[in-house]
Amino acid sequence: MMEHNCTSCPFNRQAMNTLSQSSFDKLNANHAVVSFEKGSTIIKQGMFSTNVAFLREGLVKLHLAGPYYEQIVRLVKAPTYLGLPTTFGNKINQYSATAISEAEVCFIDIQIFRELLEKNHQFSYEIILELCRNELESFRRCANRTQKQSRGNIAAFLLELSGDIFQSDEFLLPLNQQEIGNLIDSTRESVSRILTEFSKDEIIRMDGKKIKILNKSTLELISKNG
Repeated sequence: MMEHNCTSCPFNRQAMNTLSQSSFDKLNANHAVVSFEKGSTIIKQGMFSTNVAFLREGLVKLHLAGPYYEQIVRLVKAPTYLGLPTTFGNKINQYSATAISEAEVCFIDIQIFRELLEKNHQFSYEIILELCRNELESFRRCANRTQKQSRGNIAAFLLELSGDIFQSDEFLLPLNQQEIGNLIDSTRESVSRILTEFSKDEIIRMDGKKIKILNKSTLELISKNG
């Protein structure tokens, strides 16, 4: 566990920038920064939560238990909040968050966070915007996942990794093929076959988990056409 000053935190979001010095002082007295190793559980579905989690560093998978199996919902990259809906509900985590790289998380006392929401209108507005963005992104992903075939979904996933996650055309897959299949509602066999096809067609170069995108325009076309 590490100590950090909220005022000078380089990961301050727009919402935090609306707070007064007295509010920052309260945050300083009611937060803790914790490091997590790859594979560690940060938030566990169904557990009572007393904190709001802010992902300062790292990459995390969000997943929840369905009626038949665990479903990976999406990957999220720092900096971002984790488990915001819990803040407004019954304090029960609605999904799990697992580190898929080394991660650093700031835990803020949930009651203090709620007080800030009640007393700072601009702060509340920025948090609502964050929730709206997350909801719209969930709708977009759901539509894409259900309407595209596996080939289009894998292309979209590789483009997301290249763009939003790593900002590079060369990266290591953060999930194994079984997990990728789970994320896009496909099978490990289909994921393996399609990645091999992309490699043979020289759209990507693949060496184990190492991926290099060779033809991004073709990948974008496959993603667009589904």
